[in-house]
Amino acid sequence: MIRRPVALGGPPGSGKTTAAKALAKRFELTLLSAGERFRSEAANRGLSLAELSRLAETDGAIDRALDESMLAEARPGVLLEGRVQGPLLRRRGVDSVWVAVVASEPVRATRAARRDGTDPATALREIRLREESERRRYREYYGIDLATESPDFSVDATELSREAVVQRLAEFLEGAAGAT
Repeated sequence: MIRRPVALGGPPGSGKTTAAKALAKRFELTLLSAGERFRSEAANRGLSLAELSRLAETDGAIDRALDESMLAEARPGVLLEGRVQGPLLRRRGVDSVWVAVVASEPVRATRAARRDGTDPATALREIRLREESERRRYREYYGIDLATESPDFSVDATELSREAVVQRLAEFLEGAAGAT
């Protein structure tokens, strides 16, 4: 059991969801995904992910409700996967560990294209639009700039296998998060 809540972040297409699923299985953690909740909200409203992101730029209640629902469940044995959960937990003073998966933009675009069934150029445009939208929203709603925040541990997945990324994160968590 991991004795602290874990937040796993990273930019779109970095491999954070893949890593989160593997870590949740390895450590028997409950996985909560902000991205899945956001996608579900978009579907419930009959909107695309991009459309909900644009709406969230003018309606702060969308992000706040999603993030509050995630933070309300932060406890030992839970892995919160999402871009802003780590910094939000820190600001709330929650004793947690924040890890991140990063990767180069071309690799992220290729992964996102494969995941979304599109081409890398389209995926790259969508990633950039999403990141800029989130950057503005997180700064406005929370005073958070992800470019200046530092996780407790980060893995660059640009040239690593999924297994290597998960192994590095797991080794860190075993020490930092108090795995028993």
